[in-house]
Amino acid sequence: MSKKLQNMKAVRQMLDGTHKFQTKKTTGFSDAKQKAELNQKRNIGDSWEETTANGTIYVIEQRNGFRVKKPKNSIAKDIREYLNSYPNCRPNCKTTNHNHLDKKMKKIHGMCFDCVIQMEHELRVNGKYEEYEKKRIRSNAESWLKDAEQDIEALKTAFTEAQQYVTNADGLTETWAAQMTPEEFEEKVEAKWEEFKEDFLSNLNKEENENN
Repeated sequence: MSKKLQNMKAVRQMLDGTHKFQTKKTTGFSDAKQKAELNQKRNIGDSWEETTANGTIYVIEQRNGFRVKKPKNSIAKDIREYLNSYPNCRPNCKTTNHNHLDKKMKKIHGMCFDCVIQMEHELRVNGKYEEYEKKRIRSNAESWLKDAEQDIEALKTAFTEAQQYVTNADGLTETWAAQMTPEEFEEKVEAKWEEFKEDFLSNLNKEENENN
């Protein structure tokens, strides 16, 4: 092929975007560095960061036989850390492996079991434990009443509304009629509950006043 024809072919390829210099893949320094980092031998538990071309930063963690890649600023991570945190623990708290007692105390005090023991000890030393215990009893009683109120609402739905139940694997359903009217439930259940709640709070207040 003459040189002139070769030049014409090259021009046509450049116009089409198919010239070898246009389609040839090149590897830049950053790509080579990133590839080297990914191929680097890692130990289980190692973590490192990787930045994509658009600036997104990922944290990569080496697991046993595979790697986990997730955004560095993942909101799921923040939520998980918050849910696993004990915000009211002492600054020098050394509890790391939390057991069922820690989780129970977290719901009540926002701190682990050891920190609750230390807090109550300090309250006794400072003569403030009795006041703290009264507040705790009041808080527990109000929390129980709140849960009971929700149970009453659930019972009201179950007794005053028709319920559907799946009877077999074919998905057939049965509809059970309501056992009470809303008025009957209010008279037989809610009225009794309100009476019990009033007596409960009255006795609680009476006991608090007698102890003061």
